Amino acid sequence: MANGNGATTGEDANDDEIVLSVRDVTVAIEDNLILDKLSLDIKRGEILGFVGASGAGKSVLLRTILGLMPKQSGTIRLFGVDVDKASDADRLRIDMRLGVLFQHGALFSALTVLENVQVPMREYLDLPKALMDELALLKIELVGLPADAAQKFPSELSGGMIKRAALARALALDPDIVFLDEPTSGLDPISAAEFDELVVKLRDTMDLTVYMVTHDLDTLFTACDHVAVLGKKRVLVEGTIDDMLKSEEPWVKSYFRGKRARQLDLAARA
Repeated sequence: MANGNGATTGEDANDDEIVLSVRDVTVAIEDNLILDKLSLDIKRGEILGFVGASGAGKSVLLRTILGLMPKQSGTIRLFGVDVDKASDADRLRIDMRLGVLFQHGALFSALTVLENVQVPMREYLDLPKALMDELALLKIELVGLPADAAQKFPSELSGGMIKRAALARALALDPDIVFLDEPTSGLDPISAAEFDELVVKLRDTMDLTVYMVTHDLDTLFTACDHVAVLGKKRVLVEGTIDDMLKSEEPWVKSYFRGKRARQLDLAARA
């Protein structure tokens, strides 16, 4: 069931399947209201594409969910736990089930790829160096990077390799949900398509849930099971790509039924 702002309510959803539940979240920066009573659910195993106009607040919601920005009101539940009421121990367990790929990768420039992937391991786990090396190399291989990339620094990598290295770091602790902030931004079309295929493959093989902030129509059409559109400070519309194509919301209609979107839809259906 959709509520007044287009978000799915918990009444008809199987609570056991809901990994992330955002309810009536309001966020303001100084006197500027960014999000107003926004609600959104993500079910286990979904790839959600979260889209909206530039400056609408997509990354603000992501940072709020991750606890990097304060909210004025509302509730955020991860794995059924209200994060505001979670004990330190529960919060630690939740954090270890999350993986994050920040926009542009956000790799540490002074660390090699191997050392970047090991950062979450060093923060949360107490493992021998040899075991951390082995696990990090496995993640590097998992995202399709060559073995010799492990000893390279970010400055030695292409844009696509940086995104893959950042994804390997996001997967370091075998999370249940990964948050991707504009993962294909700045990539050429071939690299972006390969990254989309990788995300779908990882979802299928690792039973991941994926929350993806994106503006990439190719990604939305080819990788996302579910799409939520941010507008007017809340979720305007959500559903499948077919639902987006049928929407009469002006921004949604322009975005998903414009000339380029129609070409992508025809290609996807061919």
